[in-house]
Amino acid sequence: MSGSGQVEIVNRYESKYLIPPALMPEVRAHIAPFTVPDRFCRGDPPEYSITTLQLDTPSFAFHYAKELEQDDRFKLRVRTYGKIGSAPVFTEIKGKFQDIVVKARAMLPFEAWGEQLIFSTDLPGIFRSRRQENDFLEFRRLVWETGAQPAIVVRYVRESYVGTGRDYLRVTFDRKLEYCPRATWTSFGAGESWYPMDSSEDQAEDDSCIVLEVKTLQDVPVWVVDMVERLNLQRGGNCKYSTGMWKDALFSRMTPPREGAMDFLAWSV
Repeated sequence: MSGSGQVEIVNRYESKYLIPPALMPEVRAHIAPFTVPDRFCRGDPPEYSITTLQLDTPSFAFHYAKELEQDDRFKLRVRTYGKIGSAPVFTEIKGKFQDIVVKARAMLPFEAWGEQLIFSTDLPGIFRSRRQENDFLEFRRLVWETGAQPAIVVRYVRESYVGTGRDYLRVTFDRKLEYCPRATWTSFGAGESWYPMDSSEDQAEDDSCIVLEVKTLQDVPVWVVDMVERLNLQRGGNCKYSTGMWKDALFSRMTPPREGAMDFLAWSV
C-alpha cells in the first residue's frame, strides 16, 4: 500500500474452521497447554464483543472480490469493542494476497470518529503516534479513491486466546454472529434490528457452528495440525461481511449491484 507516508503492516496467516458447539470442550482442552486467555477478555470462557462497520464501493467491489475468491483483494472496516461508545474506534485496511493476510490499523477516540473526520482535509491531534496517524491517512486515502460508504454492520462474541510460546499465535472462536443492514458512519447499529447469520443455512453445515480462527506469522504449529487431524476439523472460509450481504439480499430480494465491480477489481492497492 502506498500513499500517506510509511504504514506499519502486519503480515500473518489465517486458517478458519467451523466447529459444532458440542465439540468445543475437546477443542478447548487441546489448546489449553499452548495458550492463555487474551488479556482483553472477561469471564469464563474469556470473551468480548466486536462490532464492525463494513465499508464498500457503490458497486460492492469488496464483497464481490471475496465471492469470486480474488487472489489479491482488500476491504475497509471500522471496528469497536464492548458496549458502543465505551471503547476506541479502530480503522482497518485488511488485505489478502494469496495466503497472506495484511492488516494496517489505526486507533482513535470513539467521539472523534465520524464522516466529518473522513472527508475533512484537517486532521486533529488525536493519534498517539506518527504511525497511527499514517495508518489512518492511508485508510482515508482508500475511502476517497474507492468511494467507499457504509454497507452493513456485523457483530459477534469472540472467545480469544494467545500463544504461550515466543512466536505470535492467536486462537479465536466467534459465536452469536449478527448483522444490521442499516449502517451509518457512527451508529454501529445501535437501536436497530439485528439478524442472525450463524445458522446452518448461512454456514452450509448441518448445525449452527462456531468459527475457529488460528492466526500465525509463519507456519501453523505442529500441535494445531495434530488437533485438526485428531478432531477431523474441516478448513473453510467464513466471511462475516459477505454472509450478511447475501442474507440481507435474500430478505430484501435485491442482489447487490455487480455493474462496475469487475472493472474496479482490476484496481490494486
